[in-house]
Amino acid sequence: MAVDGAGNQDSGSGAVGVWTGRDLRQDKPHSARMYDFYLGGKDNYPADREAAAQVVVAYPGIMVCARANRAFMHRATRHLAQRGIRQWLDIGTGIPTSPNLHEVAQTVAPDARVVYVDKDPVVLAHAQALLNSSDQGATAYIEADVLDPEAILAAPQLSATLDLSQPVALSLNALMHFVTDQQDPYGIVRRLLAELPSGSALALSHCTPDFDPATWQKVTDIYTGGGTPVRFRTKAEVEAFFEDLDLVEPGVEVAHRWHPDEDGARSHVTTGELTDAEVSLWVGVGLKP
Repeated sequence: MAVDGAGNQDSGSGAVGVWTGRDLRQDKPHSARMYDFYLGGKDNYPADREAAAQVVVAYPGIMVCARANRAFMHRATRHLAQRGIRQWLDIGTGIPTSPNLHEVAQTVAPDARVVYVDKDPVVLAHAQALLNSSDQGATAYIEADVLDPEAILAAPQLSATLDLSQPVALSLNALMHFVTDQQDPYGIVRRLLAELPSGSALALSHCTPDFDPATWQKVTDIYTGGGTPVRFRTKAEVEAFFEDLDLVEPGVEVAHRWHPDEDGARSHVTTGELTDAEVSLWVGVGLKP
């Protein structure tokens, strides 16, 4: 059950169950549904599979990258929960794939509280799966765009679920490469972090062209040609998201090398069998002083 800050049952944005009739644009490839395809999910359509197949031809490691990203989210969430974090703001949630972030956090801390944020109606269509919190904790869903951080911060579900006077982990997994330079990605992250108190954290993963620029240019062309602009960034550009934060060791690292011993899902990613080029994903966790 999802429970709001007052102890009442919460239906997230209030839109769960009323999405019927919204245009899910099944005729156009959709980044969330393509990611679902890479993870082996079934919530995708022919246009998504066609575009995803083009990416697979250009970059056969894309499914490895997607699974490495998912495994990092699990490890980072457990790591922060073990450090005492009890609240998460997860933006760019994507189609729910169990275990979701709150399920991972609540295995360590049953009282963990999570607010999920996504702008896409296809995610909203599945949002009920994000609201099955433990009785001690809470979850909520906000339909909003990371490009409008003010709308996220002003959403009543946020203040009803999270106590912003206490540390919050801002989770931005495989999201910021969908924010172009013209859309001020660093300013967006700074604005969100500005509302969070000392002791809060940023957990971020970001695809990179560093290990195979030619391949990632092909991936860029496929996404952009399908109507989804992307900007894959270098290690230095990803490190810039953590400006003024204290990076958790080992700093910004390739996903499968970030605290691999804390990975409880070895069936998804076996560290010794992967190359950096296959994963092509910089990740990190930073703490706000």
